[in-house]
Amino acid sequence: MDTKEDKIDLLQIFRTLWSQKKMFFIAWGISIIAGIIVAFSIPKTYTTDVILAPEISNGSGLSQNLTDLASMVGVNIGKETGSSVDAIYPEIYPKIISSSPFTIGLFDVKVTSLDSSIKDLTLYNYLKTRQKTTWWDKLTGGFISIFKHTRTKVYTGKAINLFQLTEEQDDIVKKINHMLKCSVDKKNSLITISVTAQDPKISAMMADSVQQRLQEYVIAYRTKKARNDLEYAEKLVREAKAEYTRSQQRYAAYADTNEDVVMVSFRTKQDEMENNMQLRYNIYNQLVQQVQVARAKVQERTPAFTQIQPASVPLKKSGPKRISILLGFTFIATVLTSFRIIFKAS
Repeated sequence: MDTKEDKIDLLQIFRTLWSQKKMFFIAWGISIIAGIIVAFSIPKTYTTDVILAPEISNGSGLSQNLTDLASMVGVNIGKETGSSVDAIYPEIYPKIISSSPFTIGLFDVKVTSLDSSIKDLTLYNYLKTRQKTTWWDKLTGGFISIFKHTRTKVYTGKAINLFQLTEEQDDIVKKINHMLKCSVDKKNSLITISVTAQDPKISAMMADSVQQRLQEYVIAYRTKKARNDLEYAEKLVREAKAEYTRSQQRYAAYADTNEDVVMVSFRTKQDEMENNMQLRYNIYNQLVQQVQVARAKVQERTPAFTQIQPASVPLKKSGPKRISILLGFTFIATVLTSFRIIFKAS
């Protein structure tokens, strides 16, 4: 019995709405006009996708080949050197790209539009002065400017205080983060970097720049300790070579000066200096071998990225979705009109 009454109620609601179909047509007409105005007021955008397959670090450290190389030159690197676990893995790449230091590093990227009306302009200045906006954003900005006097400053590439950004710099950071999107496929660890811009060429250029800077960031992190070890080993080699050279010169000068001397004390002193020179050479030679191992370790720790989908200029726009906007406005008009009719009828 309740079901029948529910059906009757639904039919009655439908009849009530249908009786006011003229109101629906008026609402749909207004919503379509409003949707068209909004849809064509939003600037076109283009999206470029770059897909990378990074090398996954298993935290095992040096490979067996590198260990064998170290053993051949008489250096024992041990198993404990590879015990550290890599803290940067693909799942946190989106966090890296959206971080303030990474985003601010993109301020000085030079961009050029497809029609060359914008040429070699920094991304900061492009977003600040050449970015298209909707008419309602212009009205809002004009209204705010009445109460807030600001002066547009051209970005000159000077150092930025990461600890305290200006309001303008923070606004540019938000705009860049809105342009960038990074996702990781957890099944195969494929990284997809998407850049959306109002110009197709700028979109492609930014996608390529973001990809390169992400690779440089990860490589710098993964090889930081190995590069520090290499620099320290090279420093020790330079010092050892200088000590060996000085020891060699002292020995040569002493031997030339006392070439005809046969006294045991002189010969003992000469043997001592020769042994010291040989010791310095052995130290220098061993450090040179350690430098070779350190260089191999840097190469071992440098991750490789396979580029599956490179950056290319998109041919079709990615937004705005004008049909979706029209359908959305029509749906909202239908719902609001329905509630208005039912409310008046009740």
